[in-house]
Amino acid sequence: MEHPFSYELIRTATGSAARRGRITTRRGVIETPIFMPVGTLGTVKGVLPETLKDLGAQIILGNTYHLFLRPGHERIQRLGGLHTFMNWDRPILTDSGGFQVFSLGQLNKITEEGVTFQSHIDGSRQHLTPELSIKVQQTLGADIIMAFDECIPYPSDRTYVDASTALSGRWARRCKEAHDRSDGSALFGIVQGGMHPDLRKRSADELLEIGFDGYALGGLSVGEEAELMYEMMEVGLPLLPQDRPRYVMGVGTPENLVEGVARGCDMFDCVMPTRNARNGVMFTHFGKISIKQKQYEDDPEPIDPACDCYVCQHYSRAYLRHLYKNNEILASVLNTQHNLHYYLGLMSRMRKAIEEDRFDAFRTEFYRQRQS
Repeated sequence: MEHPFSYELIRTATGSAARRGRITTRRGVIETPIFMPVGTLGTVKGVLPETLKDLGAQIILGNTYHLFLRPGHERIQRLGGLHTFMNWDRPILTDSGGFQVFSLGQLNKITEEGVTFQSHIDGSRQHLTPELSIKVQQTLGADIIMAFDECIPYPSDRTYVDASTALSGRWARRCKEAHDRSDGSALFGIVQGGMHPDLRKRSADELLEIGFDGYALGGLSVGEEAELMYEMMEVGLPLLPQDRPRYVMGVGTPENLVEGVARGCDMFDCVMPTRNARNGVMFTHFGKISIKQKQYEDDPEPIDPACDCYVCQHYSRAYLRHLYKNNEILASVLNTQHNLHYYLGLMSRMRKAIEEDRFDAFRTEFYRQRQS
């Protein structure tokens, strides 16, 4: 049987590397470039799956580390797999757990075999290997799964980056060997190399030799300046094949998305729209606003006068500020709905601009609005 995963490049923009593409998975088609809302624990916080669909979410993210620790991948499998468990019938991408091991768990030891760490939940000692990461992701039933790698902190000295990148390469090979393609899932490799162009190239070359269904740039948006991140995108994205999806992990702001698309990225994920929403920060065509500010307490205007989302059609800044100041659950629900609508709408507008070969004009107008 032919593997159900494929990527089609539909159009490349004039004047930039922006790409309009289409990913086909076993659970549906994803029009790219796309933003993937983050559903860490089998839920995009504060949003019903039906609402996510209405907002235009084509694929969401699940988190291997969190689901492995609680409620456990085998329990989720017994309950019908992650899609059934969370009532989401569109594609799911799971990260490998590597980033959370290094950022959340009290790290005990990295060896050739894998990583030993303490759970951030109960302090229990856990061990995660490339093989187990792949097994957990396939047990969950994800449509796109990620190779297990070490996320390199920034800044790091070159000797460390060199050794870590080499280790991630060896782990990538083991992930490929452990992956059972018969379930229709796709496996993506992750380019590391820190902020060193030559190490990025070495990592990409190694992953291409192994061969993956798609490729990601990892180790970005880890504290470096935006210009350095863009520089690494310019180095890394052209190293990846034209006929495979390209994913920049953990990115980012609306500006990051526009600049990532301009450099040839197809897929993004970030907690920013959802986490900021819960903290009262809203994204608009004109930039960010903090709804908690006193200036909005009598403001009858919608969050974003240029937005046609449900929240902007029905609620004022004054009401949303009132909800937020009183710690009402509805504040998180409505704020999140607006922010995801903005992010997913931004991607939709970029897809249309590339189709109509006016991406450069779109990019110029995007920044002009933010300065007005």
